[in-house]
Amino acid sequence: MNLIYIHGLDSDANSTKGLLLEKYCQQYHPDITVLRPDLNKSPAQVREQLLSLVEELSSSKDQQTGSSNTVLVGSSLGGYFSTLISNQIDCPALLLNPSTQPHVTLQRFSDNSASNQDSSDESSDNKVLHTTAGGWRITPSDLQWFADHQISQVIYPNKVAVLLKQGDELLNAELSQAFYQSQGASVTVQAGGDHRFSDFGEQLPMVIEMLRELVRS
Repeated sequence: MNLIYIHGLDSDANSTKGLLLEKYCQQYHPDITVLRPDLNKSPAQVREQLLSLVEELSSSKDQQTGSSNTVLVGSSLGGYFSTLISNQIDCPALLLNPSTQPHVTLQRFSDNSASNQDSSDESSDNKVLHTTAGGWRITPSDLQWFADHQISQVIYPNKVAVLLKQGDELLNAELSQAFYQSQGASVTVQAGGDHRFSDFGEQLPMVIEMLRELVRS
């Protein structure tokens, strides 16, 4: 099995959860390969990079079943991209506190920019509104891309599983729960916790079983 870990907004290829997942698989599940691409670039580039990576991995089919064993694991904004890719190519995806409306939640960067700068250059699509910890320079054109690519449905709900923390301090867990449940995806809600899934390491045995179930579905 191949796992593509898709990190969130202020993260990179060396994200804590991605590294935990990779090390756990290396120790206990050597049949699983974890890939951790750096996705600090425009959303259009992220989508194309992920599609190309899945296509490359899917060219190597399971010899017994003839099916692809590639699964996406997306955290926060990575959950949005995982849903987007899954909808497009029927790829299994496990989502961790996924962002469902980045065109709304990331608008805060545009609002902050408007309040902190004069209006002489505000109309420029290339103006940098925010630079993430990983180096992605967010522009108004990026926000427009998200607005143009809103997720309104889950096309392959049997291929999507969601893990949510009620204590998520950044994203509305109830909104994510309502959306994915309405689409027929499997949703697991856990009490407490935080947006970063600080107890992710403790949950890896369950996560691996969920991933294997997604491949079997």
